[in-house]
Amino acid sequence: MSPAGEERSSPLPERWPRASKFALSACAAAVAELVTFPLDLTKTRLQIQGEAAAGPAVPYRGMLRTAAGIAQEEGVRKLWQGATPAVYRHVVYTGVRMVTYEHLRDSVLGRAEDESFPLWKAVVGGVSAGAIGQFFASPTDLVKVQMQMEGKRKLEGKPLRFRGVHHAFLKILSEGGVRGLWAGWVPNVQRAALVNMGDLTTYDTVKHFLLRNTTLVDNSVTHSVSSVFSGLVAAVLGTPADVVKTRIMNQPRDKQGRGLLYKSSMDCLIQTVQGEGFMSLYKGFIPTWMRMAPWSLVFWLTYEQIRRLCGVTSF
Repeated sequence: MSPAGEERSSPLPERWPRASKFALSACAAAVAELVTFPLDLTKTRLQIQGEAAAGPAVPYRGMLRTAAGIAQEEGVRKLWQGATPAVYRHVVYTGVRMVTYEHLRDSVLGRAEDESFPLWKAVVGGVSAGAIGQFFASPTDLVKVQMQMEGKRKLEGKPLRFRGVHHAFLKILSEGGVRGLWAGWVPNVQRAALVNMGDLTTYDTVKHFLLRNTTLVDNSVTHSVSSVFSGLVAAVLGTPADVVKTRIMNQPRDKQGRGLLYKSSMDCLIQTVQGEGFMSLYKGFIPTWMRMAPWSLVFWLTYEQIRRLCGVTSF
């Protein structure tokens, strides 16, 4: 058989490894996002609640009461409001970050002679992959955050801003231009870099540490233990940047697309700390962690199993 014929007869993961890994990670991320999305909505509402720059403080109700309040006041289905752009976001974000991290780990930064990946390289890879992935996915994240607040606007008697996902994209584009779609991208990228330093770096480091130094093998138990650590570290590192990102994305804007409440991510950070105290940067930490933990668990278990079923080597 000719080389061209052999290439056509080889499995898709061997012919297009990066495209295959992108597709597999996007599928796993979509599953994880839909399962844990109500916690993301609750987290967003908690981060906006009590926003000093927006007006009088609102009583802080906590995760469970906030979720119950949304279900009672707006309907259970509203717990998934904004899920469509969230899935769009993770198709782009997770696909890009996973492919980028593996490329950096295997081809650019390189493993050690014993196939280990030094922690400092894992940190560089995680930060870089998260930042690149989030930059490309930032418009979808902007739409997701703004749509998650539509139910609250309706209860407050304010007119709804969007009829749906595509209308939201078009309206933001018409009001702020292409730059408007990347509103808040700086804190967004900062957050993603920190989250991925926690998520990808921790998962990869813990998994291979367990495989090298314990009797555990490359199976669901190892994947589960690694994902628990990755979700916790990602939540601790990413929550402050997530609060800033959410507030910047949700703030009203003038006709030029400039924010009316905050001039920059640093200005938002300073106003938040001065007006509400340092711990306000960890508003929504519990739902963030409670979402990241099951999200990481569902994602990594799904992703590793899909890779195995499709003939792709373990992450």
